[in-house]
Amino acid sequence: MSEETDLARWREHLTRFAALLGNPPDRQAAPAPASRPGRCLVFSPHPDDECIVGALPLRLKQEAGWRVTNVAVTLGSNAARREARWAELLDACAVLGFECQRVGEHGLSDVRAEPIRAEQVQALAAVLEAHRPDLVLAPHALDDNPSHRGVHQLVVQAIAATRLDTVLALTEFWSTQARPNALVQTHIADTARLIAALERHTGEIARNPYHLRLPAFLADAVRRGGELVLGAGEAPPDFAFATLYRLVSYRAGQPAGDLPPRVFPADQALSSDLLQP
Repeated sequence: MSEETDLARWREHLTRFAALLGNPPDRQAAPAPASRPGRCLVFSPHPDDECIVGALPLRLKQEAGWRVTNVAVTLGSNAARREARWAELLDACAVLGFECQRVGEHGLSDVRAEPIRAEQVQALAAVLEAHRPDLVLAPHALDDNPSHRGVHQLVVQAIAATRLDTVLALTEFWSTQARPNALVQTHIADTARLIAALERHTGEIARNPYHLRLPAFLADAVRRGGELVLGAGEAPPDFAFATLYRLVSYRAGQPAGDLPPRVFPADQALSSDLLQP
């Protein structure tokens, strides 16, 4: 099945799902005003995380011309599947329009929050030094998977080691985070693209069709984000799909404070200004 057919199929399904939620049709965002294109790195604990948390970088690439690179920190724990997972990952990133690289020849092994290995921190620091990104995505500290927690610690320590000025977007999947401050909508077409990319991880969805559940995950972020970002008791936004992040500003490698809480609807194009306090 072609990419165009995949996207059309998912757009049809998601339009029906959005109608059940009572949301109006999503509007396409107009291109953002010209500004300096930014640089984004997505540090993925496993192949597929780039799709699950990819709403913000996808929109920045499409609407603000950002260059996005997915960094495969590991290729999974099954050594026999690593080359296949790398091939699947390249296919998924091609759907999203992301560049892709792995840490080392086969990704890192045994990434855990404890103990943190100095050579692993150095490997991620080398990637940061090479790209000097404006925005970095990594799991939040308590995302309930050992590799996700390990990648969080590696990224934070690598940012410190490089004394980088950047914004860290903390992501969630295995458990929710306590203080998200950014709710990023994806319209029907972009949500379809994220799911179509996730379908490229064929070996993983063969054992667990979790790509079919991604729309529910994105819809639930709207339910929670309406109050967690806008404030308790506030009405949820009038759209179907979104992703939650916590945006933290870093200066000289150290956290300098959270960015203000904001909702980013799909009918307002993103620009590099979203990283400003």
